[in-house]
Amino acid sequence: MKNYIYAFFITILAFCFFQCKGQTNNTNNTNDTNNTNENYTVQRGSPDGIGKFYKDREIANVMGYQGINWLERPEREKEENTGKLIQNLDIAPGENIADIGAGSGYHVFKMAPQVGQGLIYAVDIQPEMLQNIRDRKKKEGIDNIEVVKGTETSVNLPENSVDKILMVDVYHEFSFPVEMLSSMHKALRKDGKIYLIEYRGEDASVPIKKLHKMTEAQAVKEFKANGFVLQENINNLPWQHCMVFVKK
Repeated sequence: MKNYIYAFFITILAFCFFQCKGQTNNTNNTNDTNNTNENYTVQRGSPDGIGKFYKDREIANVMGYQGINWLERPEREKEENTGKLIQNLDIAPGENIADIGAGSGYHVFKMAPQVGQGLIYAVDIQPEMLQNIRDRKKKEGIDNIEVVKGTETSVNLPENSVDKILMVDVYHEFSFPVEMLSSMHKALRKDGKIYLIEYRGEDASVPIKKLHKMTEAQAVKEFKANGFVLQENINNLPWQHCMVFVKK
């Protein structure tokens, strides 16, 4: 009988341990003090997510710097038509543009020649990604790129400093989308625009995991709640939305 009771308690303890372990992994060590505020809910979710939800959407895991080669893959232009994406931004000389979640700098170095005396802010939270941009910037002698280390809650840009903001396949990974959108709202000039590029969640044929895609309806719901309206969705990319948001 004693052996039975002992085995029972060991089983219960093991069950509790793995439940807690699973919850810890799912929330990806996000700031517990902010996880349960009025904007977010925390619950068991997908292995591809952090177990934290905003407006019924589970936030996806972040792709680490180890995926830098995938960002620079040779077939990316063919798959995503990145040249067309840059054309969609209608860049004018002298503009200041922020690439939020700049990663390897793939789009940063495509935009820099087009702004001329303007400035490209390359914003990321991963030091390894930022160092990659610094190294390439130095190697190529480019002086109109400014590397900025952001945080989970802020893009760390001056108020009214940018004409356009570009986010390519990154917004769905923000642990604190409300705070991030608030900081972007402050950094964006009065007539500025946000270009939100996300794999189309409505299209099952797009070969990307569900949590790393977004529907237009979901994006509109989240941006509207944070002071933005959808101006247009430029439908000319193979796999992605190109949604243009402006301040209300």
